[in-house]
Amino acid sequence: MRFLYECPWRRLQELRALIPNVPFQMLLRGANAVGYTNYPDNAVFKFCEVAKENGMDIFRVFDSLNYLPNMLLGMEAAGSAGGVVEAAISYTGDVSDPMRQKYSLDYYLELAEELVKAGTHILAIKDMAGLLKPESSWLLIGALRDRFPEVPIHVHTHDTAGAGVAAMLACAEAGADVVDVAVDSMSGMTSQPSMGAMVACTNGTKLNTGVSLDKVFDYSEYWEVARGLYAPFDCTATMKSGNSDVYENEIPGGQYTNLHFQAHSMGLGNKFKAVKKAYAEANKLLGDLIKVTPSSKIVGDLAQFMVQNNLTRAQVEEQAEELSLPLSVVEYLQGHIGIPYGGFPEPLRSKVLKNLPRIEGRPGASLPPLDFEALEAKLKATWGDEITPEDVMSAAMYPKVFQEYKEFLAKYGPVECLNTRLFLDGPKIAEEIQVELERGKTLHIKALALGDLNKVGQRGVFFELNGQLRTVLVKDTQAMKELHFHPKALKDVRGQVGAPMPGKVVEIKVKEGQKVEKGQPLCVLSAMKMETVVNSPVAGTVAKVYVSVASDSTLEGDDLILEINEN
Repeated sequence: MRFLYECPWRRLQELRALIPNVPFQMLLRGANAVGYTNYPDNAVFKFCEVAKENGMDIFRVFDSLNYLPNMLLGMEAAGSAGGVVEAAISYTGDVSDPMRQKYSLDYYLELAEELVKAGTHILAIKDMAGLLKPESSWLLIGALRDRFPEVPIHVHTHDTAGAGVAAMLACAEAGADVVDVAVDSMSGMTSQPSMGAMVACTNGTKLNTGVSLDKVFDYSEYWEVARGLYAPFDCTATMKSGNSDVYENEIPGGQYTNLHFQAHSMGLGNKFKAVKKAYAEANKLLGDLIKVTPSSKIVGDLAQFMVQNNLTRAQVEEQAEELSLPLSVVEYLQGHIGIPYGGFPEPLRSKVLKNLPRIEGRPGASLPPLDFEALEAKLKATWGDEITPEDVMSAAMYPKVFQEYKEFLAKYGPVECLNTRLFLDGPKIAEEIQVELERGKTLHIKALALGDLNKVGQRGVFFELNGQLRTVLVKDTQAMKELHFHPKALKDVRGQVGAPMPGKVVEIKVKEGQKVEKGQPLCVLSAMKMETVVNSPVAGTVAKVYVSVASDSTLEGDDLILEINEN
């Protein structure tokens, strides 16, 4: 919905119809379902029910902190829906390193014991950063196999450092039943280890997969062509080979490219090496977390905040009471995603939170049930009676994204009819294209010319539609960035409040003439799913507000947000 403007449920339905006899598996973030926040318990149960009805089979249930109460809720929801429950322990650290014993072998075995007691059908190790080495694979999987001889064991990893095939072979030798791989042309680096390599290395051994290498080659050739279409988003834009620095920064494979894209959009693209170093420091600041969505996002948000504001770990600890830290960091310290193993970092938590409320125990336990009937009625009143149960579920999980998705479709129609290159890059001038809306209904489009940029950052796009001349105004986002002009906050004027990072103003919490206290929230900025609350550096009266939500403007770092006359 967010990037492709497609209905994920429809995609699942179409895939299920085409692939009726292969089990489908999805990730379920425990009590966080498929979001970055907590949902009422009945919403998690309902989501699993709708997913199962639409063709999902196996639910890999995990929690970003390995917080057992969150995991147990997700397992119960998946099991109640009739799904196969695969409880996944998120792996971090190194069980083979005696110097790194916060997440020891005993820690993983005790957690596995609780999950097996709870009735998991499959036990999984989710090595999201690719930190498993052959020796740690032997130790961990061997110990799990000895403790639970009858439970299927599934291992998931990423190949960021280049040791993925070796680690998965060690897991298989130690007793794992399933290891995750990716077809050759889509494997390696932040993806999974090579399927062809695993098939070839086990050929003729007791671990023989029975998969034909010739078929792997044919399959790989198809995806090699498909991968070329997504070149601008490929990790190879930033990684040319495996990066063993992942053993230090522990950035999950699924976050690595997102983090780079996010850093680039915030003007930190040329400082990505610094962002990676800051990621390791941010992780230590937060108490050495298990890092997987959404906890990995919290660490990434803090890392980028540190680089953006030239802050060291020691400076963040020292100045924590004064800093406008990313909202995700503040909410984590409040307890919004659960309780981390070993507890919250102090005195950082007390300095940041001050008088903010703290959540004890499972965060979603106190949320009232979601009224699905009322939500459906509201959606039908807004979008018409064609709203499906799946739409209701999408709106329950991602209310803002669903609204933007429906608004986009109402304005532009079904863009999934466009081929991949056209959707991502647009047509070339004088190029003729055909778009099939449905069988027997094809649009013939020819791009003719682009107009000049107007005062509000739009261009006229001229084209022919079925032989008729048409024009439409399109916002030129790149040109708007280049035309950006906004006064900067002066560093030596305490009452001038500048943006701590680039972003869009999504909420203004004060008005001109209002009295504010030091540390009081003034506004919220958002950039690539990262939100930051800007707090007042002084006590005083708001003299002037320079931004508005309605203007839809994007600020750069240090752009002036408002002025405060100090008391």
